[in-house]
Amino acid sequence: MIFDDVGSYPLPAGVSRKWVEESLAKNPDDERLRKVVEDAFRQKIKAGVELPNYPQFQNMISQFLTPIMDNSRWETPMLMREGEAKIPEVELLAGVAAELGKRLKLRLCVTGPIELYYYKFGASLYMDVLLNIAESLNRFIKWGVERAAALNMEVKAVSLDEPSLGLNPKIREEGISEALEAASKFAHSHKIDVQLHLHSPLFYKHVLSIEGVSVIGVESAANPSYLDLIDRRDLERHDKFLRVGVARTDILNMAAEYNEQHDTNVFKEPDGLTKVVNLYNSPEEVKARLKKAHSVFGDIIKYVGPDCGLGTFPSQEVAFLLLKNTAKGLKLFRDEL
Repeated sequence: MIFDDVGSYPLPAGVSRKWVEESLAKNPDDERLRKVVEDAFRQKIKAGVELPNYPQFQNMISQFLTPIMDNSRWETPMLMREGEAKIPEVELLAGVAAELGKRLKLRLCVTGPIELYYYKFGASLYMDVLLNIAESLNRFIKWGVERAAALNMEVKAVSLDEPSLGLNPKIREEGISEALEAASKFAHSHKIDVQLHLHSPLFYKHVLSIEGVSVIGVESAANPSYLDLIDRRDLERHDKFLRVGVARTDILNMAAEYNEQHDTNVFKEPDGLTKVVNLYNSPEEVKARLKKAHSVFGDIIKYVGPDCGLGTFPSQEVAFLLLKNTAKGLKLFRDEL
């Protein structure tokens, strides 16, 4: 079992997402930007994340859709030329890799082709456009893997984030398999695990036959019943693994529950959200979730971590605490096992 994180992380005080996005697009060598990315990545490592994702500070849609829609980068419409599809945050981690003195293991999260297509084009399906978007994402992954290797980093897992699959009724089954196969092609051919991050497991049976996807992610910390929808035999038959969420990331829901139970307002208390994280994501609670999931799925669970990204958390300190508690909970589980 490998402890990874989904990607997004809060920005430090005084730094805006707009500034980060503009800097990544126009001035990716900015030293202040480099420090912001490096510091967040160091925090993930210090907290105990074993396979940290590059810190995602950009909007998950525009980070990939904006360059894909830039016709000055096209080979054909919506298909970016080789070398144009870059993840600049990977380059900004070179200093951290050099500090460690050993090959740094990295996870790449890319917004999936179905999510991007339906966000931009809605319910009308044009297969050539969908597949060009998928191939562009494949090229983002290829660039990220190859650039990381040149900087003494090794991409061990890639995640395709598809939050709307199983939730958006407008999404048809047509084209999904082909698009996900195309987006995962490079990673799969290089024996890199490809995770499919779903926000609902209702669609999981439809993607079991996709050769390029080896791991299905389930947000099961906030929704334990989601695991009841997964049949272990399905995963075994198709040689698939699970990524199980063992720490809740719905910070606003947790805060609301805490307020109701304790008749308070955590947002008015200096350490209010620390109390919330320590209650709902204590090491013992993380261990209990993992123990329950493991009792059903055993070694099919290959990755564990927070349900989702931590970008909605109000501060880096609170996000770091959640990651640290998750690492402690995993250690408790391993020690007992």
